[in-house]
Amino acid sequence: MRILVLSVSAGAGHVRAAQALCATAATELPQLDVIHQDLLELVPQGFRKLYGSGYIKLVERAPLVWAYLYQRTDHPAGDSLLSRFRRHVERLNTRRLEAEIERIRPDAIVCTHFLPAELLSRRIAQGLPTPPVWVHVTDFDIHGLWLHPHMAGYCVASGEVAARLAARGVAKENIHVTGIAIMPQFRQTPERSRAAAELGLDPARSTLLMMSGGAGVGDMEALVAQVAALPLDLQIVALAGRNEALLTRLQALAARHPGRILPLGFTRTVERVMAAADLAITKPGGLTSSECLAMGLPMLIVSPIPGQEERNADALLEAGCAWKAVDPAALAYKLELLMRDPERRQRMAACQRQMARPEAARAILERVGGLA
Repeated sequence: MRILVLSVSAGAGHVRAAQALCATAATELPQLDVIHQDLLELVPQGFRKLYGSGYIKLVERAPLVWAYLYQRTDHPAGDSLLSRFRRHVERLNTRRLEAEIERIRPDAIVCTHFLPAELLSRRIAQGLPTPPVWVHVTDFDIHGLWLHPHMAGYCVASGEVAARLAARGVAKENIHVTGIAIMPQFRQTPERSRAAAELGLDPARSTLLMMSGGAGVGDMEALVAQVAALPLDLQIVALAGRNEALLTRLQALAARHPGRILPLGFTRTVERVMAAADLAITKPGGLTSSECLAMGLPMLIVSPIPGQEERNADALLEAGCAWKAVDPAALAYKLELLMRDPERRQRMAACQRQMARPEAARAILERVGGLA
């Protein structure tokens, strides 16, 4: 059976979920041929820059604008001028998707972003031959842009998200609580001392992992500098993601704090970095949060993006899996409390393992492939 997974590289999470589905099929479900396509690779450069890079710049430089847009589009008026204009622009810039579907001829399609789901919903409404289309929501939240008619099913993070989907009119039998797809390697926790040694860290010292997301969003440099200046015996692993400029600045900062900061760029073995850490300071993206849950790595949340990340944070805080720092003073205070209280961190880790769904990618593929 051939499954086409469509993502959109507006933020890293949607692509990482798609990659997790492909990796899981390749290693565990050979009867499934899973192909990943980033929709933004099929559109003109101008639209790609607006939709992908534009999103990153907006949430970084004007988060209140993004918060307004998030709320405004949660219950969109389908016939409003803004909605009609948005649909027209998207349709003009995504025509190559039709050709790609014809070329691949999938038996089913999984969308890890709402844009391809919306485009395919219109295609089905027009009576065009289309395989079953599934939607995988990659946050602990549901937003109106993910809801479209003619979908074969929804795979969601939690029972609460499922209940909220049903309240919006989606048939309960079409909603499946699978968790958020993460890579297969997150199912096993590497031994801490070995993972630390691989990174050149001292296993006997407390280790803090600081992450800003795959695109390096946020003032990561200032955050690392603040933590490095605290009177705590910490070694800090600072992940810059794909942001080369940020990595260079972190390396300069590390030179001023010998033996205290280890800057890292993009890595495909983040599970080993997490295994070496005692606590993560991070933004609560859906994928990052799911990875931390699977690894039992307590989280101290900072600077959530308004909208989806704020709601992710709410879910994590309510479950006892994380704390949240609202400003630098709160960060310093809560970080010291957590680092001086290993039993509290152990309780948080236990809550995380209860909430974790490391088998999510396999569960999604089995559902879509008719293997469940």
